[in-house]
This record gives sequence, structure tokens and C-alpha cells, in this order.
Amino acid sequence: MIYLQLFLSFLQIGLFSFGGGYAAMPLIQGQVVTGHGWLSMSEFTDLITISQMTPGPIAINSATFVGIKIAGIPGAAVATLGCILPSCIIVTVIAKLYLKYRNMDIMDGVLNSLRPAVVAMIAAAGIDILVPAIWDSASRIALANTDWVMAGIFVLCLVFLKMFRMNPIWVMLLAGVMKVAVSFWL
Repeated sequence: MIYLQLFLSFLQIGLFSFGGGYAAMPLIQGQVVTGHGWLSMSEFTDLITISQMTPGPIAINSATFVGIKIAGIPGAAVATLGCILPSCIIVTVIAKLYLKYRNMDIMDGVLNSLRPAVVAMIAAAGIDILVPAIWDSASRIALANTDWVMAGIFVLCLVFLKMFRMNPIWVMLLAGVMKVAVSFWL
């Protein structure tokens, strides 16, 4: 039964996660944290970190990680298959349709209409990860509850990414080093 739950959960994620891995984060959170309780919010944050650090798409890495945690290697295979199956089918169908109808204006309209939804999903995922990192919980967002070290690391990371165009991998490594250094210092 757990294999079917893993497959169906990640099938839904794979089916409705337009816009890539970052857009899939709210869907993954809804399934594995809120829906089934397979991971805590802290474990989910670790999942996102691990998924970004390992090669490959975030959603597939997440499916593999959750599958292994819940049901071992067979669980990882089932969850990963559930995650990639919709994409394989949808991309094949869209490629055929796009090649056939690529010169139509309506095709551009459909693709342009999806962009705002994708941006909103990415922003929601970012906020869901940012809030617990800087405040203890979403219900206690207040100046007094702010973890100023984490807020400072966040701002520095933004500066490195946007102003200095630093590679995201180096920024993640630097953020980890900063947090460890501050932990030793304090």
C-alpha cells in the first residue's frame, strides 16, 4: 500500500509541477509534509537542500529521497517513476503538438499565460523555506523572534547572487561555512 501511496503522490507532483523544481516545492511539501506526514518541516528543508546539492532535477531528487526514507530502494524507484512518468508523457505529446502547430499565435498565448502562475509558485516555495529559517514558526513572525544571523546570511547570499553574479553552488557552500563559523563563534 505504501508503494501505491508513494507512486500516486509523486505522480500528482509530476503532473502538476509546471515550471521546474522550484515550482514543485509547494506541491512536494503538500504531499510529504502536510498530506502524509512522511517528513517534518525541518526534514523537508533538509530535503530541499540535499535535492539542490545533488545532480539532477529537484523534484526527482526529492522523490528518490522520500522514497528511500519511507520504503527503501523499491520506494525510491516507485516514487521516482511516479514523478517522471507524467513529464515523459506530457513532453512527448506537447512536442508532437508543438511541431504540428508551432506557427499559431494561440500557442504563444497559452505559454505566456502560464508564466505568472509559475512565478507565484516559486515565490510561495521561497517564502515557505525562508520563514522557518529566520523565524521559529510562521505564526510568530515578529521582530523580537528574528534570527538575525540567519537574516544576515540570507541578505549576504542575495548580494552574492544578484550583485556579484556568484555561482549558486558557491553561495550555498559559503552560506554553510558562514553558519558553521557563527555557531563556533557564538
